[in-house]
Amino acid sequence: MMKAVHFGAGNIGRGFIGETLAANGFSIDFVDVNATIIDALNARGEYDIELAAEGQEKIHVSNVKGLNNKDHPELVVAAIEETDLVTTAIGPKILPFIAPLIADGIKGRQTTGDKAKLDVIACENMIGGSQFLKQEVYKHLNDAEQAYADEYIGFPNAAVDRIVPIQHHEDPLAVSVEPFKEWVVDESQMERPDLKLTSVEYVPDLEPYIERKLFSVNTGHATVAYTGKYKGYTTIGEAIADPEIFKQLEGALSETRDLLSHEFDFTVDELKAYQDKVASRFQNTYISDDISRVARTPIRKLGYDERFIRPIRSLKEKGLDYSVLLDTVGMILTYDEPADDESVKLQGLLKEKSADAVVREVTGLKDDDLINEIVAKYNEKLAAK
Repeated sequence: MMKAVHFGAGNIGRGFIGETLAANGFSIDFVDVNATIIDALNARGEYDIELAAEGQEKIHVSNVKGLNNKDHPELVVAAIEETDLVTTAIGPKILPFIAPLIADGIKGRQTTGDKAKLDVIACENMIGGSQFLKQEVYKHLNDAEQAYADEYIGFPNAAVDRIVPIQHHEDPLAVSVEPFKEWVVDESQMERPDLKLTSVEYVPDLEPYIERKLFSVNTGHATVAYTGKYKGYTTIGEAIADPEIFKQLEGALSETRDLLSHEFDFTVDELKAYQDKVASRFQNTYISDDISRVARTPIRKLGYDERFIRPIRSLKEKGLDYSVLLDTVGMILTYDEPADDESVKLQGLLKEKSADAVVREVTGLKDDDLINEIVAKYNEKLAAK
């Protein structure tokens, strides 16, 4: 049986990556600091996934165990020395903290003269996650160890997509996920291209797929969240049932579809089918999600290369329409959620400084005309609240 070491025993780790690895015949060592989950994995060696859809189908995952990297880092290193694949789903900010363990595992493989190739795949909601992790790992390797890693260890970037609803389970291992899932890997960066997982797509260039997902799923979900908050809703389900909000979603997706069809080889019909599926996923009544969760970190979501500003500035450069995305950005700037640190910071900045200065600061934009458009839309939305 093939072996996998997976960092992150949370809902995505168990409900998406773990499911896929198990379906491909892997035993899985889940690595996490959550003692409750790790102990439960070791006590049972199995768990069930429930699909958030009619029928609530169950998927059984077995041949699993847990490793607590806080209490027993040496066991994690030993597992990496013997594994066939390493994956992560822990969040971009945590990747630097697991890098030393992966580095030690690579050192161990070198010490034993292991010439088996190994891919390390970061399944995170970020662009270039695996290559970022590689940079962090290499900080803990000397020149000789880096040379070994260059020859035998791959860090192929990946794009992943699956919505995990809010969980309400007494069982710490129970997890509910939507039926849809997408995992795409950059084949050109693999050291072991012979090891391919069924249900995972391997492509020569990941960028089109990352941008399609970012400007459809992430832009779309955030559009529903911020428009919903602006209109007084508290859940995505309530918001998307509002015809005006659904129209806002369709408008935003139409604009990003226009951009994607101009930048990549996707046809408009292909993109329309993909984005219609995205919209239907948001309408899934079995997925309960709070607007406050989807809309959290508004400053990050207004970043220069993020889900709104990147398509807006690219559409403007091409002379294409971005009016719905602009309208949504106006609402994001009014987002006021006391439990969200970034929302509190954003509203504080808007009280302390001019809107023009804040827009320049959070978006990184230097295009005066576009900045003026955003400020005007923000003022319009603020006045209408």
